[in-house]
Amino acid sequence: MKDSIRFGLDRLLADTGLRRPLAGRRVALLAHPASVVRSLEHSLDALSALPDLRLTAAFGPQHGLRGDKQDNMVESGDYVDPRYGIPVFSLYGEVRRPTDAMMDTFDVLLVDLQDLGCRIYTFITTLRYVLEAAAAHGKTVWVLDRPNPVGRPVEGLMLREGWQSFVGAGPMPMRHGLTMGEMARWFVAELKLDVECEVVTMQGWQPDAAPGHGWPQDERSWINPSPNAPNLSMARCYAGTVMLEGTTLSEGRGTTRPLELFGAPDMNARAVIARMRELAPEWLRGCVLRECWFEPTFHKHAGKLCAGVQIHVEDPTHYDHARFKPWRVQALAFKALRALEPGYPLWRDFHYEYEFDRLAIDLINGSPLLREWVDDAAAEPGDLEAIAAADEAAWAEARQPCLLYP
Repeated sequence: MKDSIRFGLDRLLADTGLRRPLAGRRVALLAHPASVVRSLEHSLDALSALPDLRLTAAFGPQHGLRGDKQDNMVESGDYVDPRYGIPVFSLYGEVRRPTDAMMDTFDVLLVDLQDLGCRIYTFITTLRYVLEAAAAHGKTVWVLDRPNPVGRPVEGLMLREGWQSFVGAGPMPMRHGLTMGEMARWFVAELKLDVECEVVTMQGWQPDAAPGHGWPQDERSWINPSPNAPNLSMARCYAGTVMLEGTTLSEGRGTTRPLELFGAPDMNARAVIARMRELAPEWLRGCVLRECWFEPTFHKHAGKLCAGVQIHVEDPTHYDHARFKPWRVQALAFKALRALEPGYPLWRDFHYEYEFDRLAIDLINGSPLLREWVDDAAAEPGDLEAIAAADEAAWAEARQPCLLYP
């Protein structure tokens, strides 16, 4: 059986020497549904079976440790695991940061979270919060590293000063190109944290190798890290389509292809695609846009037939990993819709991820710059390109010391 890649969890389970520093210490696990070994056993079960490891607590991020919440922004509660009798604390419920009482239950926290390579994915913010709490309480954090499924590309505007939130943990662009282990190293350096943080690295990860370009799709099963992350195509599109959460357009929640498509009952999808091609055809390279129709069963426009656009990135004859720019594709869709219908009620005003006084689209982008560019009839694609390209170049340089894989 081919097994050229080993995740951090795989290495920890297989190597007693690697686990030796954990002997005699109370260990907690922060994990979610995608925290599995190759056989698809959950990390909580695999670690609990080790005779030399003492698990005393577990933590779940947004959507839960085992996966108990389907829709977005739905909180989870604490409970006692029925099999192991240990407390399972929610970091997306009454609190987002671990409390003093939670921190008192362990000496070492193992973080085993599959990320999607996008700044807005809340697991990144949860990682920051537990590192800060560990620094304050003198605890140790081990990150069991996993692939960034969308690889190394960098894209999007940098989060601006004053715009940190639960969907914006620090000054990085939308596509950061780091693994969780590398992200932990960046947080420790950026925040100047005095914390013992170890990364159990992967072996054999090749982020530039086809066909996965970050995800070892010929070796590992895809397990949803969150309910609406059902496949690699979604992960590739997500750094752009996540912006739809701040709009009145459906992002496909309530369909079988969430965050790969967008639309609304009153949107002229064919005209939007045509205008996108007129405005900035170079932003559409590496993917194929297809006019489609869909009816969400829940969430925005539930039960209504929507005219939509699906972004296709699965066919190797059409998908170009280096050229595909999901954030630009989605930004261009907004610009095209605004050009076609200047008065279209595009921006959604609602309470978003514990923020009440700022528009969701601005929180998602880490500043108002994207929205202002869309709404400015005189602004051209080149104007946004100039800002984004500078941000991307700065981040590519800033992240360099944190990289762990060639």
